[in-house]
Amino acid sequence: MENNRNYTYDDTVIQLDDEVAASRRFIANVFLWMFLALGISAFCAFLFASNPALSSSLRDPLTGGNTGLGTIVMFAPLAFVLAISFGLNRLSFPVLGILFIAFAALLGISLSFILLVYTAASVAGVFITASAVFGVMAIAGYTTHQDLTKFGSLMIMGLIGMVIATVVNFFLHSEGLSIILSYVGVAVFTGLTAYDVQKLKRIGAGIEYGDASGKKMAIMGALTLYLDFINLFLSLLRIFGRKR
Repeated sequence: MENNRNYTYDDTVIQLDDEVAASRRFIANVFLWMFLALGISAFCAFLFASNPALSSSLRDPLTGGNTGLGTIVMFAPLAFVLAISFGLNRLSFPVLGILFIAFAALLGISLSFILLVYTAASVAGVFITASAVFGVMAIAGYTTHQDLTKFGSLMIMGLIGMVIATVVNFFLHSEGLSIILSYVGVAVFTGLTAYDVQKLKRIGAGIEYGDASGKKMAIMGALTLYLDFINLFLSLLRIFGRKR
């Protein structure tokens, strides 16, 4: 009986160690994809903001409104998110990776107007702040032993409320409501960062990253965290950004 108990205990420890190692590999690859996407987005945003020819292809220099291409680029990232989300099980890993990179490039292009509207110093400052907040919450989500499922559900409800209020404000054009939504956005996406990291940690413990499904899940995880960071950054920028 003693030997059986020792064998069972040792076997359980080995299994837990394997799950921890698998989770770490998975999370590492999730963040690798996320950082790659952020780098591509930053490069495309800077390229289109600094090049007058490229910038004018998106926004009419005379009217300040979007051109036809600018309108397409603005809504194209949403189409890519839907394609990646609904095509997860049908698309191969290389195709999913290409779609993710294309999404990051298009979103970077659509965000190039930020560098034209806000000062470079304020954009850099807000980016550093968003990175610090995101990093702290990511570490908190990864290391905490408290189950964040109920907390995440509240954050998701807050996100749904934000989306509805944003649609309403599209017609109201209320500056006050816009500021309130920015503060709510900071709270929601800060909380979602911790929740999503914990969720991905648990997913990583149950899959093998080396197979195709594990690699595709890493891309989906990177997409989730990428959107958390971008929305946190934009919410902070609306509050603290200085316009030119």
